Amino acid sequence: MKGLVLKGSNNIFFVECEDGKLRNCSIKGKVLKDSALYYNPLAAGDLVNIEPDTHSENEGLVTGLIERKNSFLRLNQKLNMPQLLAANIGLLVCVASAANPPFRPRFVDRVLVQAEIQKIPVLIVLNKCDLKIADDVRERMEDWKRLGYKTIEVSAKEGRGMDNLIEALSAKTSALVGQSGVGKSTLLNFIAPDLNLRTSAISDKYDRGTHTTTQGEYFKIKALSSKGKEHSINIIDTPGVRNFAIYGIGPEDTGLYFPEMEKLIGSCKFGLSCTHTHEPGCALLEALKKGDIHKDRYTSFELINKELQETVKKY
Repeated sequence: MKGLVLKGSNNIFFVECEDGKLRNCSIKGKVLKDSALYYNPLAAGDLVNIEPDTHSENEGLVTGLIERKNSFLRLNQKLNMPQLLAANIGLLVCVASAANPPFRPRFVDRVLVQAEIQKIPVLIVLNKCDLKIADDVRERMEDWKRLGYKTIEVSAKEGRGMDNLIEALSAKTSALVGQSGVGKSTLLNFIAPDLNLRTSAISDKYDRGTHTTTQGEYFKIKALSSKGKEHSINIIDTPGVRNFAIYGIGPEDTGLYFPEMEKLIGSCKFGLSCTHTHEPGCALLEALKKGDIHKDRYTSFELINKELQETVKKY
């Protein structure tokens, strides 16, 4: 029978099976092709084939993976392996905080690049908008909108903008991604109070969050808007991360996944051999000078490109 992976840890996966039962399932032998290439063989949102245990109605075996529509992942730098965060999603929701912890646009840019690689639509959610929104935060949010990314400003604490978020999540499967402390669990608790997900305070010493979500988990939610309209929401809460490393491209392709740069690639004086760092006649540097490429976006491009180059050298 078929099943939906809701969460997993230590190669034991909690699966909602088509007979309506929830089973803890291990993987049968080496049935998952290419699973050894990943840090984790399955992710929340995966569809699998299940063989129920004849001796225990609460257990079973995963006998196969149904082909994914897509997956969202990152590079686990310690092991140099891709880490699956969510599978079969229609929307990636990148959550950032206006403050406490500080707004970190470089993280958002990295998520956007990985989503472009996987061809997954993105919604950027700026949480904690009950706090003062600095001018540089406003500037970056406007730049992402200029590039075609959808954005929403919310405050889970006050309920501001939450109807818009519920509407955006309605009738699709989404995944939440964000650094620790930005309020992913708080947003979910507002949308579905019965979840009662654990949250934690921001560290005063380091001005950053602590990990409260340690594994991805799939939730099926019936959410009510402030006007009483019910929305069906399927959402995966991914583990909070501090560093997001790009997976799936070489350094020479970095600019192809920045929409404002992609259209300029190949039009430099030195063509595709241009590194976009110092060459005369570089279309990207000229666009940067004119303001068509935001200086912070160019810095993100530089940092990702350098990191990918170092990964290639290391391995």
